[in-house]
Amino acid sequence: MSKTSESRSYLVLENYIGGKLVSCRSYIDSYDPSTGEVYCKVPDSGKEEVDAAVAAAKEAFPEWSARSPDERAKVLHKLADLIEANLEEFAQAESKDQGKTITAARTVDIPRAAYNFRFFSTSMLHHTTDCSPMDHVGCLNYTIRCPVGVAGLISPWNLPLYLLTWKIAPAIAAGNTVVAKPSEMTSVTAWMMCKLMQQAGVPPGVVNIVFGTGPRAGEALVGHPEVPLISFTGSTATAQRITERSAPYCKKLSLELGGKNPAIIFADADLDQCIETTVRSSFSNQGEICLCTSRIYVERSIYSEFLERFVAAAKKWKTGAPSDPSSKNGALISKEHLEKVRSYIALAKSEGGKVHCGEGVDQLDLPERNKSGYFMPTTVISGMSDSSRVMQEEIFGPVTCVSPFDTEDEVVARGNGVRYGLSAVVWSKDVGKVHRVANRLQAGLVWTNCWLVRDLNLPFGGMKNSGVGREGGKDSYHFFTEVKSVTIKH
Repeated sequence: MSKTSESRSYLVLENYIGGKLVSCRSYIDSYDPSTGEVYCKVPDSGKEEVDAAVAAAKEAFPEWSARSPDERAKVLHKLADLIEANLEEFAQAESKDQGKTITAARTVDIPRAAYNFRFFSTSMLHHTTDCSPMDHVGCLNYTIRCPVGVAGLISPWNLPLYLLTWKIAPAIAAGNTVVAKPSEMTSVTAWMMCKLMQQAGVPPGVVNIVFGTGPRAGEALVGHPEVPLISFTGSTATAQRITERSAPYCKKLSLELGGKNPAIIFADADLDQCIETTVRSSFSNQGEICLCTSRIYVERSIYSEFLERFVAAAKKWKTGAPSDPSSKNGALISKEHLEKVRSYIALAKSEGGKVHCGEGVDQLDLPERNKSGYFMPTTVISGMSDSSRVMQEEIFGPVTCVSPFDTEDEVVARGNGVRYGLSAVVWSKDVGKVHRVANRLQAGLVWTNCWLVRDLNLPFGGMKNSGVGREGGKDSYHFFTEVKSVTIKH
């Protein structure tokens, strides 16, 4: 195929509004991160498209919310079946669109997207409400939970279908209708899912997906007076804007934001298991997971041994073409993001940090077609001050910093010494210590001697600048419904 833009054919996406795929007047270029080339055109939607989607969602709400939870669950199960039946097609698309390895898309992203629909379809059937008799005054009190209405859902580019379905599934299982906006950089699998909606039995208007940028489509959605609820996953800066735009309407908000997550490794840790897991927790998905470990604190007596073994293990975590089955990491999402991540490594060097492996140290061996892609090798840095921006700000790439510590009190204070509080990992064989440290860490999720073991029944979310609210199981049910107290005099 000719490399001139005139003769190249692009995948052109459409919005999904009221059960129909609808073209848009203008489009945004979307890049294949592994080659650096434009391959897709994404609708550049704005107020007009969002207004149409909200109108369709409002029209569909009475009938959908009137269905029994069991009837809605059957639709969600069918959608999960269809995603699984097309798993390979979805995985290939997710890998190309996001830059992640085909292995990750095939074994993590797409299976989890289908499972989100299965989990929430059944979990919604098992929640109970409260009842409180007041016999002395002849009254019975009870609560009921009602769907909120039109839910506005905004999902990020790092785990595109995985996190979009994490929001859509509980919202519609609870009886709401939705208007969702995926990231404009990773929209393809959402568009592919739209094509399965009718076959799954999702009525027109129950799920609407509007593609576009935050400043246009996102702004119109969060500021819409008839969207009473917003669930957002993304940056803290964007969440601040959403909060401002939502405030005049007193909207319900769930904000899952960034992290600067510590791993605390005590001298009695099982180093074999710890190193293997900490390499994974630091570099999975190119480090583009909000839960990734970016600060590693190691008890001084084992610091040298840990650092030597950790760097050796990090060098074996292969970065390469996403289609290569031996690749552990693919490409970063965009050229701009790659430059941002590189800027933190340059800053670390300028402040006296030592780069043990990765960017500027190790060369990547990439196929010719991937040489213009946005790749970065796994990078390990030591010698950084806790006050450095490298240790304080979310980098969101395959970069982690290793530092020694001496006492438990010291490392807890250092672990808590950032504005974020999403997750943390503690490594020790001392049961009392892991309970004690987990209790003291300011993080919404704490793993001990493991990472990313998830029970979807449990609350997910962060403290401080890592977010507002929790989702998962009962928390999602509560967020996507309004509680009503009823008193009956008898």
